[in-house]
Amino acid sequence: MPGLIRRNDIDEVRARINIVDIVGDYVTLKGAGVGSLKGLCPFHDERSPSFHVRPQVGRYHCFGCGEDGDVFSFLQKMDHTTFTEAVERMAARIGYELHYEDGGQANADHGNRARLLAANQAAAEFFVAQLTAPEAEPGRKFLGERGFDASAAERFGIGFAPKSYDALSKHLKTLGFTDAELLAAGLTGEGDRGFYDRFRGRLVWPIRDVTGQTLGFGARKLLDDDQGPKYLNTPETPIYHKSQVLYGLDLAKRDISRGRQVVVVEGYTDVMACHLAGITTAVATCGTAFGVDHIKMIRRVLGDVANDDSRGLGEVVFTFDPDEAGQKAASRAFSEEQRFAAQTFVAVAPDGLDPCDLRLNRGDDAVRRLIRAKKPMFEFMVRRVLASHNLDTVEGRVAALRAAAPVVAGIRDQALNVGYVRNLAGWLGMEPREVAQAVAAARGTAQRAQPTRDGGRMESGQQGQTEPERVQHGPSLVQLPTDPATRLERDAVMVMLQQPAAVGRALVERASQVTFSNPSLAVVKDGIAASMDDFDSPHWLDRVIDEVPGPFSTLVKELGVAPIPEKDNRELAIYCQGVTTDLIGKHLLHQKSEMLGNLQRTDAAAEPARYREIQKELVSIEAERRALRTEQ
Repeated sequence: MPGLIRRNDIDEVRARINIVDIVGDYVTLKGAGVGSLKGLCPFHDERSPSFHVRPQVGRYHCFGCGEDGDVFSFLQKMDHTTFTEAVERMAARIGYELHYEDGGQANADHGNRARLLAANQAAAEFFVAQLTAPEAEPGRKFLGERGFDASAAERFGIGFAPKSYDALSKHLKTLGFTDAELLAAGLTGEGDRGFYDRFRGRLVWPIRDVTGQTLGFGARKLLDDDQGPKYLNTPETPIYHKSQVLYGLDLAKRDISRGRQVVVVEGYTDVMACHLAGITTAVATCGTAFGVDHIKMIRRVLGDVANDDSRGLGEVVFTFDPDEAGQKAASRAFSEEQRFAAQTFVAVAPDGLDPCDLRLNRGDDAVRRLIRAKKPMFEFMVRRVLASHNLDTVEGRVAALRAAAPVVAGIRDQALNVGYVRNLAGWLGMEPREVAQAVAAARGTAQRAQPTRDGGRMESGQQGQTEPERVQHGPSLVQLPTDPATRLERDAVMVMLQQPAAVGRALVERASQVTFSNPSLAVVKDGIAASMDDFDSPHWLDRVIDEVPGPFSTLVKELGVAPIPEKDNRELAIYCQGVTTDLIGKHLLHQKSEMLGNLQRTDAAAEPARYREIQKELVSIEAERRALRTEQ
């Protein structure tokens, strides 16, 4: 069928791509044993990492929600691509030329993600080129007045959209893009006169995903006769969803991961000011309020993991304008605060200046001091509540306590909760016991108000934090017994699935013939035995998955990515061969014990031939055991 990519090419691309490089663009991964990495799952919300990636076998598996696959399925699920698009994208990444069945060509579907991304990238390049044109003087002036020079504009990919009905679309059509594609990408609109450029006479910022691909644009009004909004963003498209993008994340992600800090600001110029001042972890939302999807993105990049059920080690710093809009933004952020395991802070600049104005008026160091002077989110919110009451009167203090108690009651961390009870008592000039009673009452009210999944009530702070229900249709790794025999069988199967070359074909073949005590692992072992024809193939794990009965496929996938329990600095091959020979040795020892029993029950005088046969088998078993010990 024309258009289908040849299987050999798909296999070659999969083999050449390191899945860690691709997944690492979306998830911060940390070591989890020999040859295994883990991070927060991008497919469901979790507080502790259960998402494992095993580069040796090119697969990922989440032990929380069950999502599993290879680099192509990951891209399909994360970026909503087709399988063909995912393969073509990875082939382009490594410069590999694909071949198609019957001489067919690449997918020519003009509505696909790759075409929309290409159109946006071409538009971004067009806008950048236009920034140097005479017509773009208002844009250059706008940047200069805010302390941004040409190098800053280049660093952030800023461009200019000409004040023209169709300058962009005409240019993109010369590159082969159609009206339908440009409309689907949000680059044009359609009116009575036909298609028109969406962005005209504006300064333009490219909005990129975490991998650096341009998904859309944010455009700032410059001209007095522009009747549009101050900021105009790309509308919702198949590739651009404003609630799922953060401006600057592509530039900030590595420093966020390394420094365990993210700074959330309110605008594109604020992001620029922070980065240029050395706060290279700054990001901003794009035309929408900070929400749950943004939190999920930040947590994955931050590696936001709870530490012993307490607050995580990372920091999330919010900057808000002191005006009414900024206060509303603060309230919204606070309402979602407990979705983070990291500690949350608020930084408010003096005199109501945002980071861009602060840098312009007082320099880079003032921006850095702003972030250093951050206050904990809970303190900020409590003081904000108190500021709206007259604390000089008894009535005002009582009202302030009633208003602030629910804020303190919502603090999950018990040590923080106790500390804020003391602080609130001090700020109000009240007895700590009185404040503690008010907080306890507020907590009880909150608990009664929150429904649980079973129709009862939910503890304060738990809403939205529950892990997904796992529906198991077969055995799972976490369900295996922990007795020594099962652990040995499990570990041997794991190395045979994950590191077949390190174990070696001969040992795998011998191990796949031994008797297992655990029935579930025995099924996996039989799948290995049935797959030996593909032992040297990159499809080794997939072949085993296909061989086992359907309900056992999840177990194979989990065994194929779970961390190998190797703690020492020994070479991996030594461990893999050692645990496999231990399994074979255990089997041989069991056989020897059975043969000795048979020998004792056999009358040498009455059954001399059988007696000699058992002796020969014992000699053979013992020789194999000695050979195994020598190999180790």
